Parts: sequence; structure tokens; C-alpha cells
Amino acid sequence: MSEPRGSETTQHLPVIEKEAGGELDQSASAADWTPLPTLDGGEGGNGRFWSARRVPAGILAVLVLAGAGLLLYDVVAVRAGRTALGWRDSLARELAERPLDDTWVLVGAGIAAALGLWLLVLATTPGLRGLLPMRRAHADVRAGLDRDAAAMVLRDRAMEVSGVQAARVRMKRRKVDVRALSHFRELDDVRADLDLALADGIRGLGLTRRPSLSVRVARPGRKG
Repeated sequence: MSEPRGSETTQHLPVIEKEAGGELDQSASAADWTPLPTLDGGEGGNGRFWSARRVPAGILAVLVLAGAGLLLYDVVAVRAGRTALGWRDSLARELAERPLDDTWVLVGAGIAAALGLWLLVLATTPGLRGLLPMRRAHADVRAGLDRDAAAMVLRDRAMEVSGVQAARVRMKRRKVDVRALSHFRELDDVRADLDLALADGIRGLGLTRRPSLSVRVARPGRKG
């Protein structure tokens, strides 16, 4: 005797729907289209990575050490009864005799001001512009993504879109600039698919601050 089939149950598999990137504004011209940003609100962010800047710090330390050592040696020599070095007498005489509007005085002051401004900029900016901070999955682990690597990933996603012949991606800290060439399909359709694919790709990068997305699609130029 065969067993009744009433005991068998059929389970429906769950359907996973792909998250859409939101409605996109379309215009008659690709050049006039303004894309919507992919930045999501409510994501707490970590600041950028701070560069150690070992090279500028090392150069400054060597210069300060050399100048301080030379000056200290001259002061000790004078206190020991020897004459001061010629460079210190010459420098004191030049500073006392040259007017403030002298060309060399202005050049030296400009160089000193430029170096000071450069050091202030280095001290107040984080640096490492090519490293994009990623969201923290653990409190004690912090990760970053190289901008060139992120641009390569997004370019691969763009090349997977039907109709895209070539794509160029420029990854900035707050904006992704995409230029694509399409050899078939309507430009608006290709651009809409690129928006969805690239917006999903940007979400997949796991960045702390998601950059806005700008996409332009054009036809390749005619040969000859």
C-alpha cells in the first residue's frame, strides 16, 4: 500500500528582493540630468585616517636639530673665550644694515611664511586622501579602502550593464564621477541601469560616508 500524500508539505522559498536605489530623475538629455545622491542618513561616521607625515616631521626635526646644535656650539665657544663664527657676525650685520623693503629680506620672509603655512596645514589636516574610511563592524577594528581600488570595483560593475562599451570612473571622497559609452540601447535606459548598479555597488563598498553619484552616458565617436 502506498502512503497517503497528504502528509507531504510544500514549502515556499522566500524571495529576496533587491533593494532599489530610489526613484531617479530622467531628462531628455544625458548632459542635463542631475543624479540623486546615494548618501544615506543616520549612519554615524568615523573621521578620516590621520597621516603620520614622517617625512615632513623628519625634515623639520633635522633642520631644527642642526640649527640648534650649531647655535649652541657657537654660544659655548664665545663663553669659552673664543671669537664667534663668521656666519653669525655676518648675519647680525646684514639684519642690522638691510632695510625691511630689501628684496632678499622680502624673499626670506616669504619663504619662512610659506613654510610656516605649510606646517600649519599639515598639522590641521588628516591627510591620506587616497584612503576612504569604512564602517566599523567591531569597535576595536578600523578599516579603509583605497580610492583606486574602489574605482576599479565600480568600473567592473558598470561594465556589467548591458549596452556599456567603455566606462571611466573617478572616485573622489564625496563624489563618484562616471563617464560611460553605450553602443546600443537608449541612453536613458543605460543610464538608469547604471544608476541602479552603481548605487548598489557603492552601498556594497561599506564606506562610512557614501559619496554622491554622477553618471553620464554618450555614444562613441565615429571613426574616421
